[in-house]
Amino acid sequence: METYDLIIVGAGPAGSTLAKALEGSGKCALLIDKHAFPRDKTCAGWVTPSVIETLDINLADYGNGRTLQPIRRFRIGMMGQTAVENDHGSVVSYGIRRCEFDDYLLKRTTTPKQLGTPVKTITRKEGNWVVNDTWSAPLIVGAGGHFCPVARLVGNGPGSHETVVAAKEIEFEMTHEQAKACEARGDTPELWFCKDLKGYAWVFRKGNYLNVGLGREDNHKLTDHLQDFVEAMKTKGKVPADLPSRFKGHAYLLYDHAGRALLDDGLLLIGDAAGLAYTQSGEGIRPAVESALLAADVILQAPDFSATSLQAYADAIAERFGHRGSVTEDGFQVPGWVKMPLAATLMRSHWFTRKVITEKWFLHQDVPALAANS
Repeated sequence: METYDLIIVGAGPAGSTLAKALEGSGKCALLIDKHAFPRDKTCAGWVTPSVIETLDINLADYGNGRTLQPIRRFRIGMMGQTAVENDHGSVVSYGIRRCEFDDYLLKRTTTPKQLGTPVKTITRKEGNWVVNDTWSAPLIVGAGGHFCPVARLVGNGPGSHETVVAAKEIEFEMTHEQAKACEARGDTPELWFCKDLKGYAWVFRKGNYLNVGLGREDNHKLTDHLQDFVEAMKTKGKVPADLPSRFKGHAYLLYDHAGRALLDDGLLLIGDAAGLAYTQSGEGIRPAVESALLAADVILQAPDFSATSLQAYADAIAERFGHRGSVTEDGFQVPGWVKMPLAATLMRSHWFTRKVITEKWFLHQDVPALAANS
């Protein structure tokens, strides 16, 4: 039996950020992930300057041999309407491929790793968590996304108002012919909101790579909405007529509606495992990174790993992201006050699509970057 101070299940941005933050602290951690890296990861794939700052990523270094698409504009509309395009005048985000981004972050940490290793069992023994009857630690951290095996240990809170978003998307490298015919511009992602406001779709070009997808809160209608959207984009020339058909699915919880507990005795959840995706955009990368840093601070300062000592983490999450339960509507991306026909009018407004949807909901420009030593 190998013993550590903590075991981190999931080596994506949340897990690797936590591992990196704990280096040199005297805490001995183990990173476990069911995949070998680099691995395919379903995600639209863009990161804001605040994430770049928090992670201290050198853009010149990262862009050497990896996809790094500067974003200066957004086209936003409601399906069936004409989109509004806003030029932000500078780079406001970066397109990345998650297979490259996650591998880059993971390689920056010297923490011991067990990759390509599915977690089959997690048991409690003499105050420690034992994983696969092989590794033991008094603290286990779930960083493995919505279906993380550590998250299953805490379940969902009683009477929780869950909104599980289901999404399907595809990312592929276009052929020369496809790239030449594709009218989508790399520096201008397109966001298209569903008419019922229960989700949105996107077309995002990153060099010769194209990412197309749609996320909604009602999974049973997801495929129909996606097919309609893809056909509309083909007609507009935004996606190739011979677009691959093998879309991949994933799911996540929206922060304001998630009822999943963040901690228990000897247990913490970070990132999508904790249900931290931003409610209006569904973005999970920034909350994943920031929750990992907040968790690292608590782990280093806590006198023990009891739920009482770890409560400081839940307090820090609430202070950073707001208190859960403050939203009472069922709405997915768009708050309940944005109703039809008002929404149709707002989606035609340059001010609303830029100041509210893009800068506030998707880029969170009003929230300063979280310092890595906060």
